[in-house]
Amino acid sequence: MWNMKSTMLFVASLVAVILISMSMANANDKTITPKEFGTAIAETPGKIVKFISSEVDKTKEYQKNSWAEMKSKWPWTMFKGNQ
Repeated sequence: MWNMKSTMLFVASLVAVILISMSMANANDKTITPKEFGTAIAETPGKIVKFISSEVDKTKEYQKNSWAEMKSKWPWTMFKGNQ
């Protein structure tokens, strides 16, 4: 499965990805202090909960609207008002 050619290609691509990521990291030139890092880690669960709750709210609103539209388009409900 892994011959010498595929192993060398994998290693070369891995080195390329590491070098590219290092050059992108050096472009920022902003250092993060341990306090900032700790604050960012501490805020992460709250941000995740907020994001998920907003996505749930958007999904509920979309489902509410699409179900209301679907109810009005069913064939047996279109003629319900005419009877």
